[in-house]
Amino acid sequence: MSTARPGAVLLVTSAAAFLSSLDLFIVNIAFPDIRANFPGTDLGEMSWILNGYTVVFAAFLALAGRLADRFGHKQVFLAGLAVFTLASAACAAAPGVWLLVAARAIQAVGAALVMPTSLSLLLAAYPAERRTRAVGAWASIGAVAAALGPPLGGLLVELSWHWVFLVNVPVGVVAFVAGRRVLRDPEVARTGMPDLLGALGIVVGVGALAFALVRTPDSGWGGPEVLAGFAVAVVGLVLVVLRSRRHPVPALDLAVLRVPVVALAALVMVAFTTGFAGMLVVNVLYMTGTWGWSPQAAGLGLAAGPLVVVVVSRLAGHLSGRFGIGPVAFVGTLAFAAGPVWWLLNLGVTPDYLGGMLPGQLLTGLGVGLILPTLSSVVGSALPAPRWGSGSSLINTARQVGSVLGVALLVSVIGAHTTGLPSEFGSVRAGWGLLAGAALVAAVLALGLSVVERRRVVPALGAATVVVGGQDGVRADDGDGVRTGAAEVPAVVDSRSAVVRGVVRDGSGLAVPGAVATMIDAAGAQLARAGTDAGGGFTARLDPARVGPGEHVIVLVSAPEHHPRVDRVPLDGGLALDLALVRRDAAAVA
Repeated sequence: MSTARPGAVLLVTSAAAFLSSLDLFIVNIAFPDIRANFPGTDLGEMSWILNGYTVVFAAFLALAGRLADRFGHKQVFLAGLAVFTLASAACAAAPGVWLLVAARAIQAVGAALVMPTSLSLLLAAYPAERRTRAVGAWASIGAVAAALGPPLGGLLVELSWHWVFLVNVPVGVVAFVAGRRVLRDPEVARTGMPDLLGALGIVVGVGALAFALVRTPDSGWGGPEVLAGFAVAVVGLVLVVLRSRRHPVPALDLAVLRVPVVALAALVMVAFTTGFAGMLVVNVLYMTGTWGWSPQAAGLGLAAGPLVVVVVSRLAGHLSGRFGIGPVAFVGTLAFAAGPVWWLLNLGVTPDYLGGMLPGQLLTGLGVGLILPTLSSVVGSALPAPRWGSGSSLINTARQVGSVLGVALLVSVIGAHTTGLPSEFGSVRAGWGLLAGAALVAAVLALGLSVVERRRVVPALGAATVVVGGQDGVRADDGDGVRTGAAEVPAVVDSRSAVVRGVVRDGSGLAVPGAVATMIDAAGAQLARAGTDAGGGFTARLDPARVGPGEHVIVLVSAPEHHPRVDRVPLDGGLALDLALVRRDAAAVA
């Protein structure tokens, strides 16, 4: 099998991620036209056009990574792209609001299959030293798509709200055709059938929570349907946790959550996207309702933030590699929080774009550009290859859960019947307060993430035992005592002088000269590279100011005609690493 071309893979996976992210937010600007097309629909019902998508998206994201591990990442990616494209056409043809919600739910299934598989396919196409930048580019495109939703939607609505969905069709078709040609499956071990009942629990739990929040303006927090919604949400989410603890292929990989960096990054993502999703709804209501602007003008007025995202997101990968994921996310959350605070202090019922709306848009754009690429990159830097699918599913699920909460909480705060008229400006201000509060919660969590990064606390996820096997590629002990291969690697590094030494051999025990060993820290930054000599040995000297005793480094070894090998090892002293590579034409390890 030929090697995938990294640049082509980046284009295809980014196009798919662009569509998936775009459809989470492009509908916001079309709300006035859709609402006019379906008379009698209030904001609470309209919210399900967004939340119906995001709830199903969140649930199937958790399932998609596991399905990809079972049936192949390329196959699941292409299937998701086909479902998404066909459902987009169905959305455009929907004759009623609830049929539109149903088509959006099917569309979300396709998008959910695409997102985690696109990241794992991208990671497999790039060498380790280039992965951080590749993920940054992939995530920044998704961030730009999310932020470009309102302005692009405004331009499309000028033709018809149906074009908000039809625009996906040609891009989806081109990406599908190109994906069949250029994508190659990551070499990871196949798993069993994932837990469908657990995925259903996510749909029920998150959906019931959104329903309860959306109904609070009309029924009150103590209303029977609200209390029933909260109860169903608790039952559904508890079911997910219980089944994920026992099922061999769970809907949520709880072992990934034992990595503190990943767990905290997911929490930051939930809090941040709560504010982000709410911002896109409340600002459209404000500009079209309070100011009386057309959807086209409002969409263009919201374009300044995306321009900042385009610039900043290109720098986010470099900044997180230098300063860490936590510090960059912290700065991003503060910048985002400053946006709605500015609006609260400077905006009223009289239009003031340059002095009022624009500065806040620039601040929120800065926050989006820093946060989304940075948090997405944690998958490649903190998890071994066999966890990329489930890890990326977790981060993306966190993003969608935050979006559901953001829209549902916004409806709860501003009211289900709000249209943004000048007389309802107090509701708009309450919405801005919600955005600022969510961002500040994310900032506190990002500080915790910074502390964990400095300590490099890594739990038992197979840190000291990594296996490389034939056609199944890189595989690891999963932290539960189950070995999926046959070779054990002692975690042994000379930490006193910040030197990593090792010998690279093939399956017959012979030295492999010309191999390359790359040392990477937990934030994804490259620490050192070293080539093997005629005897297969290598020595890599690390900067003790960047990594020291008690911390972990990732060692990636690659050689022509061999499967790559990835090990995570602690700097706690010992003998030289003895690393065995398997040739690509070797039989698979049982």
